[in-house]
Amino acid sequence: MTAAERTLVFWVPDWPIQAFLRDQDDADKVSDPAIALIAQHRVAACSPAARAEGVRTGLREREAQSRCPRLAVHPHDPEVDRRRFAPIATALERLVPGIEVRRPGLCAMRARGPARYYGSEEQAADALLALAADLDLPDARVGIADGLFAAEQAVRATADSALVTSPSEGVRIVASGSSAAFLSPLPVSRAASESFTTLLVGLGIRTLGALAALPEEAVQQRFGAEGVAVHRRARAAHPTNSDKTQPRTPGREFSVEIEFEPPIDTAEQLGFACAAIAERFVAGFTAERLVCTALRVELTDDIGARHEREWLHPRHFTAADTVGRIRWQAAAIARASERTGAGVTRVRVTPTHTDRAAAHEPGLWSNEPDARVHHHLSRVQSRLGHTGVGTIELAGGRLLAERQRFVPWSTTRAQRPGSRASAAGPWPGALTGPTPSQVFPEPLSAELLDGSGHPVRVNAEDLLDSAPHRLQIRQYAINAPVLHWSTPWVIRERWWQSTAPRFRLQVQLAGDDAWLLFQEGEHWFAEGHYD
Repeated sequence: MTAAERTLVFWVPDWPIQAFLRDQDDADKVSDPAIALIAQHRVAACSPAARAEGVRTGLREREAQSRCPRLAVHPHDPEVDRRRFAPIATALERLVPGIEVRRPGLCAMRARGPARYYGSEEQAADALLALAADLDLPDARVGIADGLFAAEQAVRATADSALVTSPSEGVRIVASGSSAAFLSPLPVSRAASESFTTLLVGLGIRTLGALAALPEEAVQQRFGAEGVAVHRRARAAHPTNSDKTQPRTPGREFSVEIEFEPPIDTAEQLGFACAAIAERFVAGFTAERLVCTALRVELTDDIGARHEREWLHPRHFTAADTVGRIRWQAAAIARASERTGAGVTRVRVTPTHTDRAAAHEPGLWSNEPDARVHHHLSRVQSRLGHTGVGTIELAGGRLLAERQRFVPWSTTRAQRPGSRASAAGPWPGALTGPTPSQVFPEPLSAELLDGSGHPVRVNAEDLLDSAPHRLQIRQYAINAPVLHWSTPWVIRERWWQSTAPRFRLQVQLAGDDAWLLFQEGEHWFAEGHYD
């Protein structure tokens, strides 16, 4: 079996964390270094400071917070990982053609071409790390070995690992022909799926060296194609098709940008100056038979402060729409009291979501009424500002007031299912039945009394200590007897911060008037009213 070709891997450790930090607005920068990104209530990625406290990928969210009480948790958005890594991959492609993006933060390429161009594998690795430093990626690493799998293991190895040379900081090289020996002591879990690892360990095969010692024909007869693929990884032999480096076809760059000298300090001037790049931005999609439905505008001040915002369009962006979003964003910066500097020196517009143009063509009976609605609302919004016109969408939360969110017209993308702000939940303690027809922005103070005129409370068993008899809400002039009531249910939030639980209760008054209440501390509040 021939040896695998020399492969170079470029890796940015903890890329999801870095992408998350890069995606934060200047006003929302995360100060706590202990960060974890959560998906499906488990840790999808964590920062080095969080790992130092015992947080690991795959832990349940509550377990991670118990290990690190100061842990800052945020939802993991894979789209942010991909979007933030796209310009880095493009920059790498300009330096070394023929890269494969294995996943955001990890790229692979054949080492022969870069080594011949730069003089050696070490010099090619240094060139990539120099580019990484220019891209503000000081922790980037480069690994070189025989085959893709061995290179991925080399890039994660320490400088003092056996058979690994480190000619410079961040570079790990396994000499040609030594990859099989380098991989030999590693556990089989590095190369096999969880189920296959369990099977191999049950047979006494715990390391890649033990697996590589078996004849390939015997492995194929016993374990099939999956076994052969893992066996070849362990031997650093010529890989199967799924393990080969597959350079991507460079995609078209749709982002546009423009720089100004001197800076522009008014929104109207900035919109006029960006008209040409907006036309070029939209023309690029037209040429590829695409449309842009969401974009990100980045404005950079003369003092280096960057202001970013993502804008959504109910249909797709035209050049005029793009200019309008740039103008609105610039106007918002000008109104910010903390803004300093002489004006905007750089504008960059990047698409964050595209779609086929055919999917946005008018239907059989046309869709002009929708277009007219959007046209008129956009005109009103251009006069009142981007927050002057909007809609209400359902957000995540337990209390009803938390579940309402104002969304400016054509600005913000709805939360994806599974995120921490998603209405899909789960939200333990949330109301699951019919919702009140009237929800109060601020809960109304209420008194729930028993037959003796004493306040009704919830006891240690999460039950009412007495039967409700009368409900009083002064702001609504309500003082009526209670006919029926539900069993109270608890809302427990942030128990690790010793936050007191809240208890919800539905009551029906005389005359079929119904209210949704909750108790916080020793007081009752009216959250909503059923008509």
